[in-house]
Amino acid sequence: MATIVLTVIGDDRAGLVDALAGPIAAHGGSWDRSHMARLAGKFAGIVVVSIPDDRIDALAADLAVLGTRGLLDVTVAVAAADTLADGGDGDELLQLHLIGADRPGIIREIANALAQRNVSIEELETSSSSAPMSGEPMFEATASLRVPADTDPADLRTTLEAIANELMVDLAVSARPPGPLDPPPDERG
Repeated sequence: MATIVLTVIGDDRAGLVDALAGPIAAHGGSWDRSHMARLAGKFAGIVVVSIPDDRIDALAADLAVLGTRGLLDVTVAVAAADTLADGGDGDELLQLHLIGADRPGIIREIANALAQRNVSIEELETSSSSAPMSGEPMFEATASLRVPADTDPADLRTTLEAIANELMVDLAVSARPPGPLDPPPDERG
C-alpha cells in the first residue's frame, strides 16, 4: 500500500467531495484523513489516501478528469516511506493559541520564530472575525507544534510571549494532548 496526499481546489458547489471520493473508492483507496473548507468562494483541502501501489497512476488519471470537467483541480503526491513516521524521539507536542487585533505580519512573526528553532508546525488553523462590541477586525490562530528534543520549550515560550507582547495579541502555549494519528506513548521514545 502507498500513501498519497491530494491537494484539491475548485469553485465551491454541492457534490465536490462526492466527485473526489468516487474515484478514490473505485481504485480501492481508503480516505484516511482530510482537512477541507470553503474559503473565499473556493472549496479547498488536503486528503491523505492509502491505495494499492499499482493503482496510483490510474487514480491520478481519473482525478485529472475532475479538473477538465471544471470541478476540482487535484494534485497527487506520493508520500515517501521515511516521511510517514511522526517526528523524532523525545519531541514535545505543544499547542499554540493566539488571538488579537488583526494586522499584517502576525503569522510571519510567529512562523519565523518557530523556524529559527527548528519547530515544526503540524497543523495551523486561522480565522478572521469582527470583535463583538467594537467591530474591530480580530485574528485567531491555533497551531499544533512539534518541538525537537534539543529545543528548550521554556525558551520557546519566552520568545513567543515577547512577540505576542510586541504585536499586542494574547498567546498561550500549552502541552498538546496526543491526537488520533500520533503514535502510542510506548512508541514515542
